[in-house]
Amino acid sequence: MTIAYFDCFGGISGDMALAALMDAGAERSLLDATVEALGLGDEVRIEVKREERGHLGGTRVSVTPTAERSRTLPQLEGAITDADLSPAVRNRSLEALRRLGAAESELHGTPPDRLHLHELGGADTLVDVVGSFWLLESLGVEEVYASPLPAPRGRLGDMPLPAPASLRVLAGTGAVLEPDDGGRELVTPTGAAILAACARFERPSLALRSVGYGFGAHPAASNALAVWLGEAAGTTGTIEMLETNLDDMTPADLAALAEDLMAAGALDVTLTPTLMKKGRPGHALAVMAAPADAAALAQLVLGRSTSLGLRVTRTPRVVAEREVITVATPAGRSRVKVKRWGGQVEVAAEHDDLRALAASSGQDLRSLRRAVEAAARQQLGLE
Repeated sequence: MTIAYFDCFGGISGDMALAALMDAGAERSLLDATVEALGLGDEVRIEVKREERGHLGGTRVSVTPTAERSRTLPQLEGAITDADLSPAVRNRSLEALRRLGAAESELHGTPPDRLHLHELGGADTLVDVVGSFWLLESLGVEEVYASPLPAPRGRLGDMPLPAPASLRVLAGTGAVLEPDDGGRELVTPTGAAILAACARFERPSLALRSVGYGFGAHPAASNALAVWLGEAAGTTGTIEMLETNLDDMTPADLAALAEDLMAAGALDVTLTPTLMKKGRPGHALAVMAAPADAAALAQLVLGRSTSLGLRVTRTPRVVAEREVITVATPAGRSRVKVKRWGGQVEVAAEHDDLRALAASSGQDLRSLRRAVEAAARQQLGLE
């Protein structure tokens, strides 16, 4: 499992997160793809450059609005919902915005649906949030962790430090705040929201693969963020299980709910027949979710089922090394899932591909499976 650790020794902002992830190996083209997907080509300019500050070399990303347009919270959410994004990137981006909106709503006493985010409502906020989650996904990151965050004392003009919006975004996330003597804002609301939407505030054990450093707008050498990328060592992370019992939904509605949950980023969904109170037949729904996606998936269950509540359990999991390859056979091409564990390698043909090959070739499904899996073992050098 690939994991990312945000070492926030100098704080975090949206542009620092983008820069650190790019310095760790993410592609520059994905920032342009983010702008295009959000329809912001005429509103923002992105500059990426290499910098050295003191003994530290890293990347600086500047996301500069080229047109003054401020959006309300619903407009920001609509831009993300309408964009061509993966379910995981969309869900995490919406969660980050929800946290920003809730913090600003509480500070200003304005309902979220009427909230105008002022400096947080521009195209740069959208690019920072969506771009960060898209870069994480492109790097294959499955779990995100974060260090303690610096919490300076004093005031910046008439604003107390740490920034009130940042503190409200982080409340309840498990974030650890450490005193800092600096007199400037180190953790911006956008940076806080990115971590709040996806990170566990603890230091993981990992086999280090690469490190990226991202600089912020302030010229100080300490205004930097590090991202460590590597493979989980020892245990391989955690998942959250969302569970509820349903006895008043039709089979068709249950099937649709399971499909919607998978499309929204669930790792797995199961429906188990069970006997409920008063002898009623029902189904136990279990949804396996990455911790960062659990809240959004819980809301989906509550919104699209008759459930009145869910049980949520965080539990460790161990995952075998796995990949998907494509093999060619006389009947056509098929994907094959490859599992490696304890020196053993197992292959399993993708069922949907086998069905398509059977329909187009007229061959028996079982013989196609044998042929595809034999081709996979040969391609992997197993026979």
